[in-house]
Amino acid sequence: MSPILNAVSYAELLRLTLPEIAVAVAGLVLLALDLTALRRAALKLRFGVGALIGCVGCLIAAYLLLHAAVLGSLPEAMFVITPLTCIVQLALLGLAVLTLLLSTSMKFTANVGEYLALILFATVAMMFLVATQNLLLIFVALEFLSLSLYVLTGFDKQSRQSAEASLKYFLFGGMSAGFLLFGMSLLYGVSGSIELPKIAAAVSGPALDPLLLVALVMVAIGFGFKVAAAPFHLWAPDAYQGAPTVSAGFIASSSKVASFFVFGQVVMVGLAGAAGHGAYRGYAPGWVPVLCVMAALSMVVGNLAAIAQTSVRRLLAYSAIGHAGYMLLGLIAHTPMGTAALLYYVITYALATLGAFGALGSLEAEGVDKIADLAGLYRRAPGLSLCMLVFLLSLAGIPPLAGFFGKFYIFAAALQAEPHLGLLWLVLLAVAMSAVSLYYYLRVLKQIYVVDGARDAPAIQVSLVTRVTVWVLAALVVVLGCAPGLLLRWIGA
Repeated sequence: MSPILNAVSYAELLRLTLPEIAVAVAGLVLLALDLTALRRAALKLRFGVGALIGCVGCLIAAYLLLHAAVLGSLPEAMFVITPLTCIVQLALLGLAVLTLLLSTSMKFTANVGEYLALILFATVAMMFLVATQNLLLIFVALEFLSLSLYVLTGFDKQSRQSAEASLKYFLFGGMSAGFLLFGMSLLYGVSGSIELPKIAAAVSGPALDPLLLVALVMVAIGFGFKVAAAPFHLWAPDAYQGAPTVSAGFIASSSKVASFFVFGQVVMVGLAGAAGHGAYRGYAPGWVPVLCVMAALSMVVGNLAAIAQTSVRRLLAYSAIGHAGYMLLGLIAHTPMGTAALLYYVITYALATLGAFGALGSLEAEGVDKIADLAGLYRRAPGLSLCMLVFLLSLAGIPPLAGFFGKFYIFAAALQAEPHLGLLWLVLLAVAMSAVSLYYYLRVLKQIYVVDGARDAPAIQVSLVTRVTVWVLAALVVVLGCAPGLLLRWIGA
């Protein structure tokens, strides 16, 4: 390549990656500032200043994404910016801002700069992850994200649970990365390319290569771990319970959005010709029947196991496994309606989950961990209790909250995907498991609103920033439920 073309390529690369650069620079600035000028400042001040710098970096990145000049692509599908990827990246930036704001009241670490910088670096990795259709960059970005999340999980050095959760997350993550890399190498061997559009052209045909079937299973295993789908979910309960609350919320929200989007890119763009069918009495080999099995297992295992939990965090972890099964329905549909339903579902789920973990984080000082510890919470923190009501009922799929419309839309997309209601069996299972989930969410709300706590228990003091952030998350869940078109029209456009 000539020097002129090289210069053009690098200029285009710089132009397209300006949002990621803005977030990365913000992370480096807050890290340097915390280690120098703010080194001996109060913990609250350090968290506040660091979060402010991080939020400014994310807002600058959002402005650059909204600017039409950043749209474009690089050769070999290394970096592809479209209106759809911009929506997902904006959602990731919004979740990062909310996570940074929730972290301002945390007291579990004195390494403020490192912690906040890792949140921003993980966000950068997710932004790269959703903006590429190249297997090599997908794997590199996914591992960059995973390494950041491993450290965030084990960041509470005084907690044995945090260290254990981080180690389990790392070991399972390393194993899943091996499966994913092996599957990607087989895809390259079958197609001769690492670009998703070229892979799609090479693997389409009436008969599937046996090596391609092995690759499909390997890729499904690798991404199944990332999205916490059964039977690859074993890391999730320990990670959600042992990680610092903000870290757990970040893992449950932002990483889920990015992982499902890139999973959809791989199967719906790269493997479009090898979908197969998962219809009852209409089975055909491909990645759709594999995801049907994963979805069914996730819904059953996640929801039934959640009933037996006594810890709120572990309950949310098993709930997340069940929700992963519902989200897989959007991939199984592999239609424009299914894609829109999946994006709406995963974004609104992320808001509700981050809000629930934010509310739990504000209760850490009170020693709240088990469901029984929430008894009489409405007396001690009425505003926080109302927000928890909104988040849990949305996760259960109760109208008029966002979770209801997300489930309705994704179930409708799955029903229309196969002729003669071929996926009716899977949708009926999803509806039944949604009814089960309502039971264990109501168990939590019963403790908050029905069971009386100690009459002399003092009111719970929540910082202003945390309180406002949780209220904003609750308001978004309500607004997007009452007016889902606000998000769906944007996605559909």
